[in-house]
Amino acid sequence: MSLHHSEETHQNLLARVPGCTGRELPEWFRELEEGPSFLRFDERVTWLQDEHGLAHGHATAIVHEHDLKRAQRSFL
Repeated sequence: MSLHHSEETHQNLLARVPGCTGRELPEWFRELEEGPSFLRFDERVTWLQDEHGLAHGHATAIVHEHDLKRAQRSFL
């Protein structure tokens, strides 16, 4: 599964995550890292939705951004 919305929509979703969820992005990234070790994108999105009650768009944006940040770390 891949990101199905534009970069602009992705950035707008990310900007709304703290207000909609009550948690900042680094907290969600830690949650993904400490949660079940799902390998597939859609499994991680579904887990955030089911376990934390996130909307699909927010869960997708969080997982996508986490993947981008993790990829950047691997190149450093």
